[in-house]
Amino acid sequence: MQHAIEKADTLIEALGWIRQFRGKTTVIKLGGSLLQDEAALRHVLLDIVFMETVGMRPVIVHGGGAAISTAMDAAGIEPEFIHGRRVTNDQTLEIVEKVLAGDVNRRLADLIEDVGGRSMTLNFDSTPVLFGEKTTVQVADEDVDLGWVGRVTDIDRVVIENLCYAETVPVIPSMCIDEHGQKYNVNADTAATVVAQLLGAEKLVFLSDVNGVLLDENDESSRIESLTASRARELIADGTISGGMIPKVEACLETLDRGVGKVHIIDGSIRHSVLLEVYTTDGIGTQIVK
Repeated sequence: MQHAIEKADTLIEALGWIRQFRGKTTVIKLGGSLLQDEAALRHVLLDIVFMETVGMRPVIVHGGGAAISTAMDAAGIEPEFIHGRRVTNDQTLEIVEKVLAGDVNRRLADLIEDVGGRSMTLNFDSTPVLFGEKTTVQVADEDVDLGWVGRVTDIDRVVIENLCYAETVPVIPSMCIDEHGQKYNVNADTAATVVAQLLGAEKLVFLSDVNGVLLDENDESSRIESLTASRARELIADGTISGGMIPKVEACLETLDRGVGKVHIIDGSIRHSVLLEVYTTDGIGTQIVK
């Protein structure tokens, strides 16, 4: 009986958050090692189906770097990265489109259906919704050409929102197309950031390989539960936030500046991490607020 009461208490704790976020859009970025872990991925997608069922409007933006590298290796192509961005020539772009906008995109949509939800792939074969332009990366104050690498400048908001209203989860690969029909490979973190901004999302959730922002990168117990934008900038300046976490946190800060309410960084490998972060008081990751 006590165990049953504790379950009811958990539901009551979630009730307030469910009411607060009902009808609000949450953009969830999927990528990294999570896409290679079938069991963890199923739990994340089940969480997303739960969110949609109780009235939130989840939108998935995903990468697929590991699968792309595997396909390139099979084709005998050596991957090249500059500042964490994949150099994308004609042959690489063809593989990126097949794997990212094809295989990975359809797999995620199929898994959502498998766990009881409704989904729609928004790729070049169905309905592309990310539009953009070619971009470069700065190295030693010089603009370096990465090939067919772009940035998102606009989205088809009507298509995405209509799917959400129809209780369907949009599944968007991190590729965009320009006004001339040229396709581009896009960093998934930055793509998710722009989608959240242009949708006016309540939340942006980054599913990471770590359980949030840590005061000591070697000590997971040093996780910061809630972080203001000003404090985050201080931690970047003093070196506490370092390495690959810097661009992720900087993307979070830019997103907050553009009107998104909260940004969350959580460990996607923890079972039901999305639900625990969104629908419990303490959460299990780091939320960054303006």
